[in-house]
Amino acid sequence: MNTIPDRAADSATTIRRVSGKELLTTAHPLWAYAFSSSPVPDEQVERQRAELESGEEDDSRVNLVAFGGDEAEAVVGGISMRHNVRGTVFPMVGISGVATHPKARRRGHVRTLLTQMHEEMRDSGHVLSTLYPFRQSFYERFGYVGFPKARHIRLEARGLERMLRVEVPGELSVHRIGEVFDDYYALLETLLREQHGFSIFTRAGTVDVAKENKHWIAIARHQGEVVGALLYRTNGFGNELQGRQLLTRSPVGRTLLLQWLARHHDQYSSFTFELPPDQRPDLWYVDLAYDDETKVAGPNHSAPMGRVLSVPGLAGIATGSARATVEVVDDPFVGGTWTLDGHGGVLEVTSGGVSGGNGSGGTARLTSHGLAALVYGVIDPAELTLQGYGTVDAGVAQALRTLFPPAAPYLFSGF
Repeated sequence: MNTIPDRAADSATTIRRVSGKELLTTAHPLWAYAFSSSPVPDEQVERQRAELESGEEDDSRVNLVAFGGDEAEAVVGGISMRHNVRGTVFPMVGISGVATHPKARRRGHVRTLLTQMHEEMRDSGHVLSTLYPFRQSFYERFGYVGFPKARHIRLEARGLERMLRVEVPGELSVHRIGEVFDDYYALLETLLREQHGFSIFTRAGTVDVAKENKHWIAIARHQGEVVGALLYRTNGFGNELQGRQLLTRSPVGRTLLLQWLARHHDQYSSFTFELPPDQRPDLWYVDLAYDDETKVAGPNHSAPMGRVLSVPGLAGIATGSARATVEVVDDPFVGGTWTLDGHGGVLEVTSGGVSGGNGSGGTARLTSHGLAALVYGVIDPAELTLQGYGTVDAGVAQALRTLFPPAAPYLFSGF
């Protein structure tokens, strides 16, 4: 990636990228003060120093720091990832580690840093951006729209044993994650191609789970293909089996994993795991008992958000067969008038309006959040006005509804 020159935010502030050992005296103290215990013990600083000096720093991460003189006052991190939108995989930047020292707040540091991060990452080919907000209304100001929250459920052991009577093709094996990381990452790659909203880190950004090797992984296979997996840990007899995401590509994969859990029904009281937001566990089997423990609340349980960084970059995604002209206002990255044509089921993007493009002669006037809501399928066009995300008449709304049918993005990756 090209080196970006330092940029002055104002007469007293400079913005520049920081990496390597310099993180120890700039970004790390800000992150510790904002997100964990501080001051950081000297031994922890030395461990961080050793990690940075090992040469294993993840080159998919970009850190922009705002300096007041020589002192680091704010930081924004960006993670280069891959992200599925309606069947097409795009480069995406995940925004993380946004922190400002209390004495430097309310001076516009985050706006300056985030705008520069968006610009740099868009110019390097990133079409979209996602994040987990401490408060959604804060990031709404930067063009982000909310996604549905992934479901967190507690499946009760009672009734699950009936799954052992189901005959299902395929086989299941159990390993320490460090033994089969390649199979796990290959499954993530496959789900990235298949699941709307799915995102993954680079291999280097994911491999820590294998290095730590603290999880079992149950892998379901059918006809030689991996069709499901669950990373989990056990918490002692009579307690819970604590899973991470229940990843499945088909009902066969899900059933094989449920059968594995069923073999523990006399050993553990319940099984916890995460599911995509559109899953319906109440229909998995008769007499199923579970609690939905999904929590949406800032700052630690926020639903993710996403935005578009490039409208032309969206060309090629799957759409319905319709055409609409939209004017996106008040955004430095996606602002302008765009004709969106789904002829043949694939999106074409043209700058400017096309006469009669909506079939009604109208143009939808959208904010950047409104555009993102349509692209991700999280808000119906008729609701955009109610949310304050645009003005759309009935004829244009129908065209946009056909272009961008409702969908439930599942971001998967946490950052």
